[in-house]
Amino acid sequence: MAVQAQNASQKIGILGGTFDPPHLGHIKLATHFSKLLHLDQLLLIPSGEPWQKGVDITPANIRLQLTQAAGLDLAQAFIHSKINTAITVDRIEIERSGPSYAIDTAKALRAHWGMDASLIWLMGADAFNQLPTWNSWKHLLNYVNLAVASRPNHPMGTEIQPELTEFLNQHLCIDPETLENSRFGRIYIDDSLAVDLSSTHLRNQLNRADRSLITPEHIPARTLERITTLGLYKQSS
Repeated sequence: MAVQAQNASQKIGILGGTFDPPHLGHIKLATHFSKLLHLDQLLLIPSGEPWQKGVDITPANIRLQLTQAAGLDLAQAFIHSKINTAITVDRIEIERSGPSYAIDTAKALRAHWGMDASLIWLMGADAFNQLPTWNSWKHLLNYVNLAVASRPNHPMGTEIQPELTEFLNQHLCIDPETLENSRFGRIYIDDSLAVDLSSTHLRNQLNRADRSLITPEHIPARTLERITTLGLYKQSS
């Protein structure tokens, strides 16, 4: 695969996920990469049918509302950090029937933004380590770059699968400028951001009596307010 690496006209960040619920880790990852890579736009994409997450998932229309609230929280963080990246909550996976495969989303976004745009998929190290379980994962870099943030307890050394190590070695770039100016085909690993928050852990805590311990230090304010208003993640009586 020939890597395209110059004169990218638009830099588009993609942050996908179940967002069940969105949390401060998502906010920090998005803020960090938007500033580092000088993103023109950031797309928040809640998954429609997250096929790897099982059946105990909050309905997509509710997670969309939570993601929209998180988008407002993120916009506030961008203002505070003087980041000019535009934020869009994209319904592409919710509106598409069937399982939400990243490869389908990458193809659709490339078709929408054209070949000149730099498309950069943002993720944590835990998601990157699971990349070989994704549908058609080796073809993903035909459409996008990957920007990967390190995460405590998810090492990216000898513990990752050999085929992923080989894949990383083929596509790794060592500086953000290379990724920023590449249209697709590159992977950048960032070791400066280490946020250890899990949607599963927060969801479990919200489902217990100590849910009051969840604060905007874990889930941003507007998102937490929306969770409270909708009465989400409470124990069944």
